Amino acid sequence: MPSEVEQAAEETVRQLRLLATPEGAAALTRAAGLLADRTDVVTALSRLRAEFGADVGGPAWGVARQRERARPAFGADADRLLFTGDTLEQAGRPELADRRAARLLAGGAATAVDLGCASGTDAVALARAGASVVAVDRDPVARELTAHNAAALGLAVQVRDADVVDLVAAAADGRVAGCEAAVLDPARRAHGRRITDPGGWSPPWSTVAALLDAVPRCVVKVAPGLDHDRVPEGVEAEWVSAGGSIVEALLWGRGVSATWRRATVVRAGAVHELTADADPGRAPVAAPRGWLHEPDPAVIRSGLVATVAAQLGATLVDEQIAYLTSDAPVDSPWVSSYRVTDVLPFSVKRLKALLRERGIGRVVVKKRGSAVEPEALVKQLRGKGEGRAVVVVTRVADVPTVLLCEG
Repeated sequence: MPSEVEQAAEETVRQLRLLATPEGAAALTRAAGLLADRTDVVTALSRLRAEFGADVGGPAWGVARQRERARPAFGADADRLLFTGDTLEQAGRPELADRRAARLLAGGAATAVDLGCASGTDAVALARAGASVVAVDRDPVARELTAHNAAALGLAVQVRDADVVDLVAAAADGRVAGCEAAVLDPARRAHGRRITDPGGWSPPWSTVAALLDAVPRCVVKVAPGLDHDRVPEGVEAEWVSAGGSIVEALLWGRGVSATWRRATVVRAGAVHELTADADPGRAPVAAPRGWLHEPDPAVIRSGLVATVAAQLGATLVDEQIAYLTSDAPVDSPWVSSYRVTDVLPFSVKRLKALLRERGIGRVVVKKRGSAVEPEALVKQLRGKGEGRAVVVVTRVADVPTVLLCEG
C-alpha cells in the first residue's frame, strides 16, 4: 500500500495532468484574471469550483498564485509553466540558470543531465543552450513538472525516474547518466526548515564530492554559508549576489574551474565578476577615514574583501569587520559607499543629541559586529528633523563605534 507521501504525490500528479488539459488551461486563465482583479480567496475558489469543478478549480488557483510569484523572475514564460510551492522555492532564477548552462557547455559538451530536476529550470536552460538533456528525479511531481514545462516551452528533455546517488556512484569515464556535463542542486530544506549540515542534504555531501571527483564538467549548487574548508582542491567556488543579497553559491568541477574563488554581482542587468587564484589574506587595518565602503555579500562570502581593498586603496576599520574605509569616494560594483561625517563611541544618548543638533529625524541603521537590533534603534533615533542619515553601528579597534554618514 502506498505511503501517505506517495499518495499525496500521486494526487498532485493527477491534478497537474488535469491542468495540462484544455479545460485546465481555461481554469488557469480564469484564475489569473481573478488574481489580477484581487478577488478574495474564498470568492475566487467558489467561482472556480463552480465553473470547473473542485478537481480543477482548486489546483488552478494554487498554480495561478505560484505563477504570479514566479513572474518577476520568469517573465512571460511563467504563464506557460506549472509550479508547486516547493519547486518554485528551489527553482532559482532563469537568467542565472542560463549563465550556468552557457559556462558548463562552453567546452563543447553536447549532452547534459539535470540531477534532481525540481520544476526543470536547469534542464530548460541546458536545452536552450543546445544540449541534449536528461532530467532525473525520484519525485514523480518533479518529473511531471519538468516534462510539462520543457514541452510548454517547445524543448525536448528526456525525463527519467532514477536515484541520483546511484547514478553518481556509477559515473565513469567523466560521464554520469551517459552525459558529459551535469548540474546538481541538492535539496537543502526539509519540513520547511533549512538543513545546515551538508551531510543531511538530499543527495548528501558525499554524493556532491563524488560527482566533483568523477565528472569534470559539472556544477553543484550549494548553501551560501558552506564552509570554505569543504571546497575540494582544484574546484572553483563562486558566490552570486543580486539586489544586495546572495542568490546562489556554486562549486564548479575541475573541467570547468578557472580560478580559486569568484564573486559575481548582478546589478542593473550587468554581471560583474571578481576572481582570485589564491587566498588574498586579510586587508590592512586603519582608523575610519572620509568614506566607508560596504562590500557586497558575494565579495564577503567568497573571501575577497582584501582583493577589493587593494583595488580601492582602502583599509578595514577593524580586523574582524568587513567594512572598508578610504579618503576618497570610489566607483565600484563591489561596494556601496557612504561619506562619513562623524565617528563616535556607541551611545544612544550621544547619538540622539548629535542627530538633534544636525536636524536629522530619519535614519537608516546598518550594523556589523554588533548585537544592536536595527529596527529598534531606528525607532529610538526618530526625531522631528527633516534631515536623513545612515547610522553604521560596528566595532573599530574592537571598540563599539558609530559612524554617522550622509543619507
